[in-house]
Order: sequence, then C-alpha cells, then structure tokens
Amino acid sequence: MLLLQTNDVVRRFGADVLFHNMNMQIQEHGRTALVGRNGAGKTTLLKMIAGITEPDEGTITKVKDLTIGYLAQDQGLDSQNSIWTELDTVFAPLHKMETQIHDLEQQLADLDSSESNYQQILSTYDNLQTAFKKRGGFEYESRMRGILHGFGFGEDSYDTPINSLSGGQKTKLALAKILLQAPGLLILDEPTNHLDMNVLSWLEDYLKSYQGALLIVSHDRYFLDRVVSDVYDLDNKTLTHYTGNYTQFVKHKQERLQAEWKHYDQQQKKIAKLEDFVNRNIVRASTTKRAQARRKQLEKMERLERPETDDKSIHFQFHSEKDSGNEVLDVEQAKVGYDEQILAGPLSFNVRKPQRVGIIGPNGIGKSTLLKSILHKIPLISGTIKLGANLDIGYYDQEQQQLHPNKTVLEEVWDDHPEVPEKDIRSLLGSFLFVGDDVYKVVHDLSGGEKARLELTKLSFKPINFLILDEPTNHLDIDSREVLENAINEFSGTVLFISHDRYFINQVATDILAMEHDGIKHYEGNYDDYLVAKEKESSPKATSHNSNTIAKAPAGKQSYQQSKEQQRARRKIQRQVDELEQQMTELEEKQTAIQEQMSQPEIATDIGKLTDLQKELDELSAKSEEVELAWTEAAEKLEEFDQEN
Repeated sequence: MLLLQTNDVVRRFGADVLFHNMNMQIQEHGRTALVGRNGAGKTTLLKMIAGITEPDEGTITKVKDLTIGYLAQDQGLDSQNSIWTELDTVFAPLHKMETQIHDLEQQLADLDSSESNYQQILSTYDNLQTAFKKRGGFEYESRMRGILHGFGFGEDSYDTPINSLSGGQKTKLALAKILLQAPGLLILDEPTNHLDMNVLSWLEDYLKSYQGALLIVSHDRYFLDRVVSDVYDLDNKTLTHYTGNYTQFVKHKQERLQAEWKHYDQQQKKIAKLEDFVNRNIVRASTTKRAQARRKQLEKMERLERPETDDKSIHFQFHSEKDSGNEVLDVEQAKVGYDEQILAGPLSFNVRKPQRVGIIGPNGIGKSTLLKSILHKIPLISGTIKLGANLDIGYYDQEQQQLHPNKTVLEEVWDDHPEVPEKDIRSLLGSFLFVGDDVYKVVHDLSGGEKARLELTKLSFKPINFLILDEPTNHLDIDSREVLENAINEFSGTVLFISHDRYFINQVATDILAMEHDGIKHYEGNYDDYLVAKEKESSPKATSHNSNTIAKAPAGKQSYQQSKEQQRARRKIQRQVDELEQQMTELEEKQTAIQEQMSQPEIATDIGKLTDLQKELDELSAKSEEVELAWTEAAEKLEEFDQEN
C-alpha cells in the first residue's frame, strides 16, 4: 500500500531552483534512503514530507491517519525531566487508560450488580482492559528498558536529568523517544551521528524489524546497506529511483550513466553525420531532395539531453618525499588518560610500513587520547611509545583545533607555505572546492564539512610518509569520503586512523586494532574480516589444556565432538525457551482466572476482596512482563545460534 507520495515538488530560493520534478513514493513497510551531495536539498525535502514546510510547487499526499515522526540531524532532547520520566511521556495515553480502568474498578466496587448501569460499566471496563493490552499496556516498560539498553543507558542512569547529559547523549535519547513513539512513517536525518559500533549494530537490527515505514538520510553507507531496500538519488536538482541497498544503487547508477552516455554519443554522431550531409548537399540540385529529407529527419528527432550529474568532488592525493623505515611505531604497555586518570591500558601493538591500521572501540575509551600521546601532545601515564626513523607525520584532528579560527581559508594554507605563489595555493584550494571568494571566508565561519576539506587541503600540500587520522570522514559527504578512500589506497606510506565509518574501514584497512579499557587486540584484514574473526572467537572450540596450542584431533572426530557440543548448547537454550513459554502460559491463566473472579457479582461488591485481587493481578502482570522479556532474549539467542550453525 502506498503511504505517501510527492508529486512534481519544487523548491526555490529567490530566482534559483534548489530542486524540481521531485517524485517519490513511500510504500507501507518501505525501507527508503534519500542520498545526494551536501547542499543538494535532502533536509529541505524531508521537512516538506514531514509537514514542517510547504513546497513552492507540487503536492505531497498521504493516506488518512498516517502518523509521521521526524528526527532532525543532531536534534537532542531538551528537558528538565529525568531520562525515564521523559521517555515515559510517550505512553501518556496508556497512563490515561490506566486511570480510567482504576476509576471503573472503583465504580464497580461501589455498585450493586443488580443496578441498571452495572453491566454497561462492566462492559466498558472489559473493552478498556482489552484495548489497554492490545496497545502494549503490559509491556511498555520492558520496551523502554530494551531501547535504553540498546542505546547504552543502564538502569543506574534512569534518574539522571536530561539537561545534565552531553549533546551526543541527548541526541541518542531523542532517537530513543521517537522509536518508542513508533510512527507509521519514521523520517531520520543522519541518525547514526554520535553512535558507536555496538549501538549502530543494535539500531540496524531494530530498524530492520520496525513495523512502520522508514525514510533515511545518512552518510553511513554500511548502515544504508544493512537497512534500506530502495534509494532515491537527489542529483542534478531532481530525483532518480533505484531498487536495492546503497552498494547496489552505486552499481546501478554507474550502469545507467554509462548507458545514457553511450546513447547520447551515438545520437550526437548520427546528428553530426546528418548535418554534414545537409550542409554539403542542400544547394546541389541533384541532391537537394535527399538533403531536405534529412533536414526533416533532424527536425523530428527527439534529442537526448547531455547526461549530467553533481560531479563537483574534491580531488587530491597524499605524497611523500622519502621512504620511512619498516618499523614505524611500537607501543608497549601504554596507559593513556588525563591527570593520572587512566582511560585505557595497558596497550601494546606495532605498526609497520605500509600498513593501513584502523583503531575501533567504544566512544570515550581514549582512542583520540592514544593518537595524541603518539604525537606527544598528551603524555602517557605509563609505558613507552617509539616512533621509527625518517618519519614525516601528517595528522588530521577531528576537533579541527589545528586550524586558526581568525584566519581566512587562503591565509590558513599560504601562511604555512609563503614561498609558493598565490595562484598555486588558489589552484590547490580549488581542487578542494574553495573557489572564487570562498578563499576569503574566515575559518570560524566555515561549516564542519568546509573545515574538514581545509584540513585535508593542508595535509595534501605537505610531504607525508606516516598519516595519522582521527575520524576523517566526519562532516564529509559520501562523494568526498570515496575520494578520501582512493587517496589513502593510492598513498605509498603508512596510515593509522580512528573511524566509526565501517564502510570506510572496509575500503582502506589492512589491519584492525580493537581497543578496550584493559587492552588492545590486533586483527588482520578489514572490518568484515574482524567480524568474522570475532564470530569464530565466540564459537565453541576444541582446545587443549595449553591455551597456546590447538588440540590435533582427527578431522572427523573433531567435527563429531563439535557437533555434540553444539547440540548440547542448543538443547540448553531450547529448554530455557520452553520453560519460559510454560511460565508465560501459567501466568496468563492465573490472570484470566483472577479477572473472571473480579467479574463475579459477589466479588464486585466487596471492595476489600476486589482490592486484594487487583493487587495480585498487578503483581502477576509485572511478573509476566519480566518473563516475556526473558523469553524474547532467549528466543533471539536461539535464532542467532541456528543462523550461526
């Protein structure tokens, strides 16, 4: 079923057209991505679809009673409430129903069953109880706990005032709240900002099973690959629809552009041939008629437009003037932190030429601090860091503190290289899309994306053989990220980088360092290789008493033993699922029995007995919620086990 449709939507800014002919369809249970360059108008279109603004031309139609939830980019909760109280406001209608149910219970207790309105009130009470259960009245608290847990908020944080949280935490809570609201169409503008990899993985799984439709803008290509099933590309001021995830979209767009260029070139050759014949033969009596026929053919021809795309992309490369030694970096038993407060350690690892090593780990664990310690910007609490010989280090700071806020773009680069002619500096800036008067913009007035491009401009200008990057894809649009990936892959030196962009890591990493509070572990390969290795680590293994050696059992016997262990593990989980199902059934039967007791005339008039039964019913409901949550977790564990084995 079609939920929402945009029809020839147009947005103008004065005489300029931002976009036109915007035609989009959102289907029931759709999983749709909107992609395009920064500034193309994606957020503007989202606000129109959400009903926040109106199009200058065209219409947006939706089915009756469609609820729309819109989460703007980096939109955080602003509330005086605690975390739990604020999220609980989502369920105000359920709380109102609870109050009505209790009021009806009181009325039933005060009435004699023989009174004329008794049955009517009892019927209203039964209907309200049924509606309350259907709308999730008995499980909304478990939903709140599940979502808060997914976003990394433990029960010890539920009473924390929201206005005391960081901006990133407020953004996560805004996303948690809108997920609890569960609108029919959920519109998310860059929802993955501020989320670490564990939370991202949880969110992807949650959205894949979301009951409503999704419309998502995101620069996280890995996220789009896992969640969406169709893509609208806002390119050249209009929309083109593609079926599939992001990777499939890239392939199909390239194929479409190649086909369009082929047909366009073929037609241009045909037109040139016809025009040449007309020009040579129109004045010759013997060939005039043939020339006139070809002229008519040209006039009737439906000419193809030249294929165009928003192809303004940065282009650059990193370069070195000398080779480093093979031993680039050795870290031994390092503990990193501030003011003797240890964030992580002990950390031990090596980086060798020409590895491209990605550091991953939870937010706040000290990854950026580690890089700053390697650069001697922050002292180690303990341990040693040894840099290799002949190193020319280039550093990209995610906080962009290396830029001078009061300098212009031109001064920021030229002051570092005063011997270089201005035209060469401007040419370099042009390759990073700083053209015309852009070079006179002051740094503190630049957007995050412009500052990121300026930092990359400076890095590309200096000779580097060891590149250290802290979250380099933040603020970059997808096209710029792909250009950066190519520059890194073509770089002959060594790279050490931090990133939460899993697609980026897959494209460039040769090795992964997974960082935890108590250490760091090396994995060969990219992010997908890391996931495979982690899965193998968590699966049952046949090992000897010596942890450093693997038991050399015969292949057949080892397989049989592993099979027995897997069957035993599965039976254990299955027993847990079955026991919890039995408990759920028994609790439901007990609740039904109490509800039947409460509806009996002799009980309904006994306020004391009715109160005792209601208390018992509430306790059973709470217990039922706990058991249902445990059953859900066990059932998911069983499903994951079956998929892995």
